[in-house]
This record gives sequence, C-alpha cells and structure tokens, in this order.
Amino acid sequence: MTDRRPHPRAAGAPMLAAEDLAKHFDVSRPLLQRVLAGEARRTLKAVDGVSFDIPKGTTLSLVGESGCGKSTVARLVVGLYRPSRGRVLFDGMDLETARSDAAQRRRMQMIFQDPYASLNPRWRVRDIIAEPVRAFGLVEGGAAQRERVAELLMQVGLSPLDGEKYPHEFSGGQRQRISIARALSSNPEFLVCDEPTSALDVSVQAQILNLMKDLQARLGLTYLFISHNLAVVRQVSDRIGVMYLGRLVELAPAETLFIAPRHPYTRALMEAIPDLEMTGRQRIPVGGEVPSPINPPSGCPFHPRCPLANARCKAEMPALLPPRGQPDTIVACHAVEEERDGVVPGTTVPPLPAAATGV
Repeated sequence: MTDRRPHPRAAGAPMLAAEDLAKHFDVSRPLLQRVLAGEARRTLKAVDGVSFDIPKGTTLSLVGESGCGKSTVARLVVGLYRPSRGRVLFDGMDLETARSDAAQRRRMQMIFQDPYASLNPRWRVRDIIAEPVRAFGLVEGGAAQRERVAELLMQVGLSPLDGEKYPHEFSGGQRQRISIARALSSNPEFLVCDEPTSALDVSVQAQILNLMKDLQARLGLTYLFISHNLAVVRQVSDRIGVMYLGRLVELAPAETLFIAPRHPYTRALMEAIPDLEMTGRQRIPVGGEVPSPINPPSGCPFHPRCPLANARCKAEMPALLPPRGQPDTIVACHAVEEERDGVVPGTTVPPLPAAATGV
C-alpha cells in the first residue's frame, strides 16, 4: 500500500513537489502470442509511488543503482512522460496546466546525460543556444539574439566566437557547457540534470559541477540532480533521496545521509565507497542482485538482499517515516521503525552484519 501520511518538508516554499508519482510500462508480448502461450499482461513498474519536494534555490539529488527509476522520475518531472498515478506540482501549479502555458514551460528546462547525443550536429552552436530564445520569443531581432547567445556562452565559460562552430569541434566538457547554456537561454528557474557529468572525465566533472553551483548561487536556480555517483551528489546536494526498485527508501539532508545513513541499502552503498585514506576499513559491497521490476518481491523490495529482514519485511511494504532522533530524515524500513537496526541516536552508525555481502 502506498504511504499517504504527510512527509516532513524542508524549509521554504517548494518549487516542485511530486505526490505519489508512478510510471508503469506495459511490456507484454503481442496479444496473439500471449493467447497462444497463455500469458497474462506484464507490467514494468519503473516508478511506483515516489513523493518529495524541492524548496526554491536548493538541490535535491536522487541516487541508486542502474534501473532503479531515477531517469524515469526526471522525465516525469519535466512532462516527457505522463504519470500512471500521482501528480507533479510546479510552483504550486499542476504540471499538466504548467506545461500548456509557454510562460510557465520556459521556467523548467533539462540537461541531458550525453552531450554527444543531445546537440544537433548539423547546427552551429549559436543556433542551438538561440532556439529556446526564438521559441519563447524572449528577444526580438537578430542582433539581440546574437548578443544573448554571446552572453550565455560567456556565462558558461566559453567564448562568443564559439557560437560559429559546430558541436563536433568541442570536447565533451565543452559540449556539456553548451548544453547548459541552451538550458539557461529561456531564463529558467528549475533545472532537471539527468546525470550531466557521467559521460565526462573526472577532472572535467569537477569543472561542470563547480559551474553549476556557481550558476545556482548567481541565478537562484533550483535543481533536481540525477546521479549514481555518491561523490558527485555530496558536492552539489542540499538533500539526497536514495531510490531502490522504483521507490524512495531514504530521504535526508546530504551530510546527514553520509554521516548517519539509516536504511540498510543506503548503509551498504556508503560502506562500499573506496577508503582513500587507507585506514584499513574493509570495503563491503552490496550483496545480491536487483530484483526484476516486472516481478518485484513481496513486502519490502530490498528484503532479499537485506541482513536485517524478518517475516514482516517479507510480507508488508514499509512506510516512509522519520526515525527516532532524526526528524529531518524519512526512511522506509521496518528494522529502523522497530529500532532493531543497531543504531543508537546520537552515536556512530555501526556497519551492517556480514550477511549484507552475501558471505
């Protein structure tokens, strides 16, 4: 059953709120093949009841293993997918209404994962960046458009002369800067960043992240940041949501999540981070494999891999609730709710039992 209880909200008016958001895909075989094989319809629950909000001027990051539904949430939030259930509110307005109004639509933009695929190779950079300016009628006249493009290129650390070039003449990091300039050209207030640094070298990643933080500070932007890289999200996030099999299992302030993670899945992810300080701490990988979203396990979706699972975990879906001593955190875990996860509020979080590794 989907949790309908009110969730703790961060301070400040939300720029975006997702309420019981779900997206299911029909992955059934054609009707005749199903009839001959005696099969029922098959539904893939990519996102299954996700709720969160993002206060203005802040960054919420969603992390998790590949296939957990992060990018589907991103596409739901910007209206590229219609939700199967639930709704998205953008600055208090239903997303369906906001997307039908050009003045509202320009306030929301998206930066895509692959800078090599998201830019038209046949267009000059000046035309790529100017397209939203023309589409929304933000400036009139060719001279004003060229001036706006030059301003955007300088804003992301490129030269106005780069506007005459084609995308193939730039490196991956420069292409992502062009993508950011294009996203900023409509004067948005909210940006969805779908793994914007995953296709880049580590040194270039740092440059892009610093640029995005600087732009947020100067322009007052609000970000939904999608990533599988914990080091990246720690650098840019105010709050972090951990997803597993289409659901949020933990949502907490960034530093709280890294210092005192509560959900067993979050703790396993943190314990698997390499020990760069060479303290001798054992690296503990997450045991097992992610179940199929077409045929998810009963009860808590993490229970087949969880060392703290009991009979209740196998039968009942946990609700997102704040654990004792952490009112700014919500966790979907029966072990945390029942305080049998070995964590004493105000103390260091102990490592998970060895069973988490599958040993």
